[in-house]
Amino acid sequence: METQAHMGRNSLVDRLSAQVGSKSFALALLKKRGDLTPSGELTAKGMQRNKMTAEERAIDRASEESGHSASEYTYDPTNNRATLR
Repeated sequence: METQAHMGRNSLVDRLSAQVGSKSFALALLKKRGDLTPSGELTAKGMQRNKMTAEERAIDRASEESGHSASEYTYDPTNNRATLR
């Protein structure tokens, strides 16, 4: 789902809620990923991701998955994806 809402820092929950269309589903995903505790508080990992913009999170995901440097990626805000240059 495409969304241009909540692209800045400190919007992890709002951004994911807008993307999946449900705040409760977003919270469940974040808990499953380890970004939130079962009580709904941000974990250390969640706090770190929450400080990132949508662009920084997308590039971080892509670089971790591929092993390439983050500087090798370009961000596309229309689909919230980072691709190799």
